[in-house]
Amino acid sequence: MTMGADLPGSRDRRRTSDEPKRELPYPSSWFFLALSRELVPGRVLTRRLAGEDVVVYRTGDGQPYAVRPYCPHLGAHLGSGGTVEGRNLVCPFHHFAFAPDGTCVAVPHGRPPRARLEHHTVRERNGFVFVWYAPDGSPPTWDAPETAPAGVLATASWGTEVRAHVQELTENTLDYRHLSVVHHVTLRELEPPRAKGPYIRSRLRLGPAGPGPLTRFQVDHSFLVAGMGCLRIEQPLPHIGLVIYLWALHTPTGPAGTRLQLAVACADIHRPGATGTPLMRRSLHRAVARGMLGISVRKVQDDVRIWNAKRYEPRPRLTVGDEAIGLYRHWVRQFYPPS
Repeated sequence: MTMGADLPGSRDRRRTSDEPKRELPYPSSWFFLALSRELVPGRVLTRRLAGEDVVVYRTGDGQPYAVRPYCPHLGAHLGSGGTVEGRNLVCPFHHFAFAPDGTCVAVPHGRPPRARLEHHTVRERNGFVFVWYAPDGSPPTWDAPETAPAGVLATASWGTEVRAHVQELTENTLDYRHLSVVHHVTLRELEPPRAKGPYIRSRLRLGPAGPGPLTRFQVDHSFLVAGMGCLRIEQPLPHIGLVIYLWALHTPTGPAGTRLQLAVACADIHRPGATGTPLMRRSLHRAVARGMLGISVRKVQDDVRIWNAKRYEPRPRLTVGDEAIGLYRHWVRQFYPPS
């Protein structure tokens, strides 16, 4: 049995191997730009999003902001030598100062001109700084969610660039068939994927494949896909009183380029009789998070090698066991322009 799934505008004949590659448009979503710990007060960062630079900074009162990169005076790049003074972002070229709302509020001499920086909407969640992106500049249609309990922050992270559209990375989560082939794990679906608004939730039981004693080690994984930019996996380990949170954050940097950031946090499963001082528990959490990150990086690198060489198939020939991919292809349409 085969099934076709495609995005709007792709109902044409199938592309042959010598036809030019057609890129997907940029989707609307919340996308990761920085770890909270990177964005200390007064620091100015430049990050890439949808083919453009975004300047990210934190003011003296601790609030994060993100703006388009060029000063409206004479076009200096605010991420190349720009500074933060109090709550204002200051241009490195002529020291024009811009308030958090983007208004030019001070110049070295005379009255400030009627000029304003263009802002991105920013949210800070679980130690991550997200910005809203929409191709037409429209405001957010949903809010960036908390994907772990308050106070749970990632303590281990790793990032890389991938030569693939952001949709392909998120789709990988629903491609169950590749788990045994690429990652050598067994799979049991506990709760099938369910799409509701900008979210997809599912729950799987995963474990090592092949002979050996480790095949008995099965762990439940709760998956939350939030838009096109955020995947969170929750792994309870009740036998040791811990729960692991793993994030895969996908940021489109160009038409066929994505920044992939993995991050891991570990927390206690609250129960009576937990042993160890708070300092000992925090040390344990960090060690477990680092170990899980190392395992995750090795598995993701197997995916990256495939993503870097594959092409996007607008009308995949799906088969039995690929139903989750069909669901995903239908779900993602909400993040693209209607044309």
